[in-house]
Order: sequence, then structure tokens, then C-alpha cells
Amino acid sequence: MERIFIEQAVKKVGEKVKLSGWVHNRRDHGKIIFLDLRDKTGIVQTVIVPDYAQVYEEAKKIRSEFVIEIEGLVKERPQSARNEKSATGSIELEIEKLMILNECQGLPFEINKDSAEVNEELRLKYRYLDLRTERMKNNIFNRGKIVKFFRDHLDEEGFLEVETPVLGKSTAEGARDYIVPSRIYKGNFYALPQSPQQYKQLLMAGGVERYFQIAKCFRDEDTRGDRQPEFTQLDLEMSFVRQKDVMQIIERMLIEMVQKIYPQKRIQQVPFPHISYQEAMEKYGTDRPDLREDKNDPDLLAFCWVIDFPFFEKNEDSSTGWTFTHNPFSSPKPEHLEMLMAKKDVGQILTTQYDVVLNGYEIGGGSIRNHQPKALDKVLEIIGIPKKRVEQEYGHMLEAFEMGTPPHGGIALGLDRVVMILQNESSIREVIAFAKNGEAQDLLMNAPGEIEKKQLSEVGISLLATKKAVKKSSKKA
Repeated sequence: MERIFIEQAVKKVGEKVKLSGWVHNRRDHGKIIFLDLRDKTGIVQTVIVPDYAQVYEEAKKIRSEFVIEIEGLVKERPQSARNEKSATGSIELEIEKLMILNECQGLPFEINKDSAEVNEELRLKYRYLDLRTERMKNNIFNRGKIVKFFRDHLDEEGFLEVETPVLGKSTAEGARDYIVPSRIYKGNFYALPQSPQQYKQLLMAGGVERYFQIAKCFRDEDTRGDRQPEFTQLDLEMSFVRQKDVMQIIERMLIEMVQKIYPQKRIQQVPFPHISYQEAMEKYGTDRPDLREDKNDPDLLAFCWVIDFPFFEKNEDSSTGWTFTHNPFSSPKPEHLEMLMAKKDVGQILTTQYDVVLNGYEIGGGSIRNHQPKALDKVLEIIGIPKKRVEQEYGHMLEAFEMGTPPHGGIALGLDRVVMILQNESSIREVIAFAKNGEAQDLLMNAPGEIEKKQLSEVGISLLATKKAVKKSSKKA
């Protein structure tokens, strides 16, 4: 007999079935034992009666979270005993065969309750247990549904999914890179991508025209709130487009995703309103305005686009006093191109950047790119990157732009943040299967951690004495 999922048992009344899963709860009612069995599709009540003596004796050993396999007859429950709130509340299974596949020792917290009130450090240490809870299971399952929707939708729109490298080159993109030493080329390093920005633009140079991927990104930033050292973007790029083309693609996709996966939620305004950066700052004091008419309604979604950002902002750390606000690869608004090329009124130059905002969170941002090498070179000059460094870090981009690269633009959506908002969570850690804590530590794997000296030697690295090592040596002295 083949195993079926619990949700399928509802259609099997009067038939014998095999189920496998976790014991969600056990209840003894005199001589009758009830086990609530759980798998990824739901929970069903099962009954063990003394008539099946061997099964009955085995059931006495069972506790919550034991993994078991059962066979038995699916029966309709009496009307008075039905649970209308459960999808399987109209049936129960009378167990005739039972096998314990694995036992469960004492649990650090209860699985059959919402773990939201449990200490987060404990939950992250035992994340595999936390994922069994109903809320966390729903978060991860719905995240999967959202990703699948995006993939299917973009495929229908003519986009090609392309994976770009994880081992790349360190460039100035706004945050510190995670660096990876090379064993073969000692003294040289790869960098993990802060985003696939350069590669996706090079795909446009390669004639792909419409690209997307679910991309892992890495930024070595100081700990703050909801940040994670690694996060996930829905990244895409399109050739021969203007600002409105990219925005329309994304807006249509977000609307259809909400309608399909979250039909209970209401989008406040369609099409999404457009707000200039200046208006947002003057009216709301932020470039991520929360436009909800009722902020107490968890099922109200207020999207908007913020546009007309300044291209540059003052930066005392820069040799020229300027840095980019979003992306050095952005193109200025067409009417401001002459100002850029002349480096005139730099603070007044506006970019083609567009951010999509949802309920006060920036969930994505993009721009039309600078595909003309002279214009990109001018941006890098304004932000003070020396010519030698430009050649080292961006020479391949400038060269590609001299070989027939089409005009192009794109966007990256913060997948973790999108799922967080739609699942009514307050932290992206609640929608990442194996999240790190607020201090960028993986408490499940105990990372980051020390590595053997042999591994360091292989890549030509020696460590400076850490405070911990200094303390140990002073004690020996």
C-alpha cells in the first residue's frame, strides 16, 4: 500500500490507507487512545482501540513528535464530533497497523503552539523544530508559492532564468563585500555578490534581452534590525525599455500574485500611485511612505512608486564630496544627461531610479541603466573613483558598452521583505527557513567559527592575534 498525504484521506472514506507523519498530540480516553497525526498537508485524528492488541501496546510508548507510519480504515465522524474548522474534521482513521519510525526526546519548546512568544535565540538554534509549527510552516510554504508564481509569470512574459556567478570580483557597490580567498591564486580573492548587477547588464550585452533569477546576495554590513548577511532578490533586467515599461511589468506581476495567493487581501489603489522623491520627503518625511488608509487592517496593501530621485548626494568620505544615492550604473533622466556630462549642478541631477514601496517598506528598486560608456565613466568620475581603479573594477563593463550593448533597465525585489509583509510578520527572520540572528550568527550551525590552520595555510593566510588569543597567551605567561 502506498502512502498518501493527510489531505487526500478526506476522499477515501470507507477505504484503507497508509499515512506517515508526526504525532501532533496524544489523548487517552479510558481504553481508547487518540493520536492527532500531522504531515505537510494537515492534521487528522486517528483512533486506537484495544481490539488491535499489538498496535495498542505499541501506542502506549508514543509521545508528541514521534514519527510514525500507520495503516487503517478511514471513517466518517459522527456529526456531533466533527470539527468544522479543520479540513479533515469530518473523518478519523481507525489504526490497524502502526510502526514507530523514530522517537522524539524532550523538546526545548512546544511544537503544537505558535512559537512567536518563544525566545528567538532558542528557536534559531532548533530551527528544524520551529519549522514544524503551523505558522512557520505556512510562512515557508507560501514563500515557495510566491517564488513559483514569479517564475511562471516571468516565463510567460518571455523572460529567461539565468544563474549568475556567486564567486565574482570585489567592486564599489555601497556595502562591504564578503571575500573568499583563492587557494590556486594565493593572495587573490573572490567576492560574493552584493547583487548580480554587473552580470545582468552583461547579459543584456549578450543579447538575452529579458533575464531574471531568484538571486542570493551577500553584504557584510553592521548588524541593524532586520538585516541578514545573505538575502534573496527577484532580480530581472530588460533590453530596449523605458522606465514605464519595467514599472508596468512589475506592477502587473505584483497585482496578479496578490490576487492568486492572497485573495483575502485588498490592494488599496490600482494602478499604483506615483510619488516624486521630493513630494514624499516633504509630505511624509520619508521616501518609503505608508499610504494605508487604515494602518490597523492587516489585509490592506498600499503599493506606490517613488520616482525622480537625486542621482548624487553629499559624502564627506569621497574625494569629490559626492556618492551615488542608489546605483552607479543608473542613467540620469534624459533631460539631465547634459548636466551629467558637464558635471554641472551635480546635486540637481535626477536619475531614472524607481522604488516600489508597500505599507511603508521599500520592497524593490531599479533604474534604466547607463549603457553609454562615456556617461558611466562620468558617473564614476563624479563619485571620485580613481582612473586606475575604474579600469580594474569596471573596465570590462566599459568595454562591453563599446560593443553594441542595447539600452536596458531592470529592478530587484526584496523577496524576504515581500513575503514578510504578505504573511503579516514583523521580521524577515520569520520567513527565512534558516535565518541568522540579529548579530549575523547562525546559531544552528554555530557559524561563523574558527577553521583549522591547515585550511588557512592552503590559501596563504595567517591571522592576526585576536583578543581571545592574547588573553590565553597572557595567562600562560
